Amino acid sequence: MLHNTKSTWGWLAKTLHWVGALMIIILLAHGWWMTHMTPRPERLANYVWHSALGFDLLALTVLRLLWRWLNPVPDLPSDSKPWERVSAHGVHVGLYVLIFVASLAGWVTANTTRTPITRDLFGLAFPNIASGVDRSVRNIFEESHMMLAYVLGVVVLVHVAGALRHHLLKHNDVLRRMTWEG
Repeated sequence: MLHNTKSTWGWLAKTLHWVGALMIIILLAHGWWMTHMTPRPERLANYVWHSALGFDLLALTVLRLLWRWLNPVPDLPSDSKPWERVSAHGVHVGLYVLIFVASLAGWVTANTTRTPITRDLFGLAFPNIASGVDRSVRNIFEESHMMLAYVLGVVVLVHVAGALRHHLLKHNDVLRRMTWEG
C-alpha cells in the first residue's frame, strides 16, 4: 500500500524513513571519520562527498515532510500514556528540526570552502547560499554543524531506544509497522 493509514505506514513513508535513517548514519560516521582520521590531502574529496550526501538528505527530508503532511500519521497505541505521546512527538519534531538546522549549517560550510561545494550525489546543483562569508563566520557554521550533528546522533539513539522499548518491552506494533513485516 502506497499511502499511510491511521494504523500503518505506507511503503513510500517506510522507504523514505529507512533511506533517510541510513543516510544519517552514514553522514554521522563519515563526518566523524573525515574530520578525525582522514589525512589532510584527502579531506577535500571527503568534504565534497559528505556535502553531496547532505544535500540529498535535506531534499529527502523535504519530500518526507510533504508526504507526512499529505497522509495520515498512524495513531500511537491506545494504551500510550500522555508522557509517551509528548515524548514521541518531541523526538520526531527534534529529529526534523535537527536535520534541517544541521543541514543548513553544513550547506553554508560547504558553500564557503575555497571551491564552493554546490552539487549533490546526482550532480544536481544546489544554490550557493553563503558566498563571501568571512573565515571566522564560516568557522562558526562549521563548528555549529558538528555540534548539531552530535546532538542529532543522540536524538537518533533516543528514537531507536523508544522504538525498541515499544517492540521488546511493550510488545506492540509501533516498530513493526515501520518495517515491511507489519
